[in-house]
Amino acid sequence: MDSSPYFSSLDTARRVLNLQAQALHAMAGALVSSFDRAVQTLADVSGRVIVFRMGKSGHIGRKIAATLASTGTPAQFVHPGKTSHGDLGMILPGYAVLALSNSGKTPELDDLVAHARRFGIPLISITGRGTSALARDADVALVLPQAEEACPPLGLAPTTSTTMQLAMGDALAVALLTRSPRTIGPDLLAAEALCVMNEGSITALFVVDGAGRPLGILHVHDQLRAGVV
Repeated sequence: MDSSPYFSSLDTARRVLNLQAQALHAMAGALVSSFDRAVQTLADVSGRVIVFRMGKSGHIGRKIAATLASTGTPAQFVHPGKTSHGDLGMILPGYAVLALSNSGKTPELDDLVAHARRFGIPLISITGRGTSALARDADVALVLPQAEEACPPLGLAPTTSTTMQLAMGDALAVALLTRSPRTIGPDLLAAEALCVMNEGSITALFVVDGAGRPLGILHVHDQLRAGVV
């Protein structure tokens, strides 16, 4: 048997990918009506979706917020560690909170939960423990199936769990795509299109002809590259 590092690395890579594929398959099979409620809750808000995630996997929260924003749902990431220093004030009635915590018992989320309750702000959780404080306090709890982390031997590094969180965020973002997106005509000035984006807190617009047929998509990055400010 060849014990070279090259083949060992391949075996490790296959193990990691297989574990994560199995976890995603289990997650798809475990979706229940709470997912529909989460989508409807996010669709009903008039403000932004605030995404919270602690630790190294806070990058997952940032990515989910970016995906929501780029698909038409205004969103931003806020680190829960900053909420005790005034950042909670940016979460207003009409907003919604999407909180991610695999354990569901992160102490830094306590202030967030209290703020959401005080101002009637919907709280959706994505957690690996349905009996956790975060799942219990959330208006809608999305519970991930139990799955083995891909980091041996103790499974301390978040790997499979963050993959599931990221996939759940993608699923929410795609499910929130509206059948009547914000559109503009092909003759609208670039500066006017940017105003439409700013007013709607969105990053992209469909360009359609007089019959409503799509001609293209205008993204805010296109505007920035063209020097439209």
